Amino acid sequence: MKPGTGYDPEQFLTRLRHLVGIESPTGHTPGLEAIYELLTEWSDGLLGTVHHEIRDGVPHLYREERDPSPVKPVLILGHADTVWPLGTLDSWPFRVDGSHVTGPGAFDMKAGLVLALDALHRIGDAGHVRLLVTGDEEQGSVTSRALIEEVARDCAAVLVLEPSLDGALKTARKGGAMFEVTVHGRAAHAGLEPERGVNALIELSQQVLAINDLGDPDRGTTVSPTVSRSGSTRNTIPESARVEIDVRAWHRDELVRVEEDLRALRSRTRGSTLELTGGINRFPLEHHMSAGLVTMARELARAEGLTPVTEARVGGASDGNFTAALGVPTLDGLGPGGGGAHARGEWVDATSVGDRTALVAALLRTLGSGAEHDRLTAAPATAPARQEGA
Repeated sequence: MKPGTGYDPEQFLTRLRHLVGIESPTGHTPGLEAIYELLTEWSDGLLGTVHHEIRDGVPHLYREERDPSPVKPVLILGHADTVWPLGTLDSWPFRVDGSHVTGPGAFDMKAGLVLALDALHRIGDAGHVRLLVTGDEEQGSVTSRALIEEVARDCAAVLVLEPSLDGALKTARKGGAMFEVTVHGRAAHAGLEPERGVNALIELSQQVLAINDLGDPDRGTTVSPTVSRSGSTRNTIPESARVEIDVRAWHRDELVRVEEDLRALRSRTRGSTLELTGGINRFPLEHHMSAGLVTMARELARAEGLTPVTEARVGGASDGNFTAALGVPTLDGLGPGGGGAHARGEWVDATSVGDRTALVAALLRTLGSGAEHDRLTAAPATAPARQEGA
């Protein structure tokens, strides 16, 4: 496809077939590198220098903007890793059935990567655009977070090509934190002298009830004890017990408040001690960080006769949480429509790709002018409806 010629549906499906045909579970170097080679080839001539970054053994792809310019760059952000283990393709290959396109990772988010490149071709002059594709988003972006923040910090805006459930752009995402509380007690024989022990499981059971009460339904904050482990044998008083805790919140101050409350927990069983590990993984993508961009997207869609733009809040986090937390305007969910993220049978709606490609291209073109940068974080008139999803 030549620059400026628009969306080519046959090329889109061919490229998506190539990407889905390369299995790339989180951190899998051979699969990720093979995908990066294709993305580098497909973006040749559009973007600047290619960097294959290795962070703690995980590869990531970064392409700089091509042209020095007084206009701040725009970052296209995505990930190449999927939740699907090696061998999934054997029983679930890439398939196109009319407008229904399926395969492991097709929806989340290999279709978004192809769409991003199609949008770059559409605008032709992409000298102000950066592209960052990471390899560990699905497991918390442990190795890529610092790179994301380095690349995004001086950008005018970040466009995240994560998939779109029901076509809605994601203008707010919950932030998340992960903690583990460990109780240290004392082992003893449960039959001979249980009184000499300090039962870590009994202490943990009391702590779990207290932890469960730290959520705030009115603010949408959830604090969920999830995985728990204790004891060694049936006839031994448990000397240790631990529970993992998942925390989600719409507001930064709520994540901070929950962490402080967890650190304030005190043992209730004589002789036991508590240990807290973990912390805040991602602050929320709060709506005001997307408000200006979604207004721009809505106006551009209307001007170009595209599908009207809708928006939604979602409980799941993405790498857009990191960039919004830096104060960089961020718009998420710009990938194609479809459904079933992280579920066998995830699918892409091929009929959504053309309009979404045109919208992303229009955003890139407008942001490249620099004229609209001062209104990117305008306050919203109303908050979007809540919608669960990745």
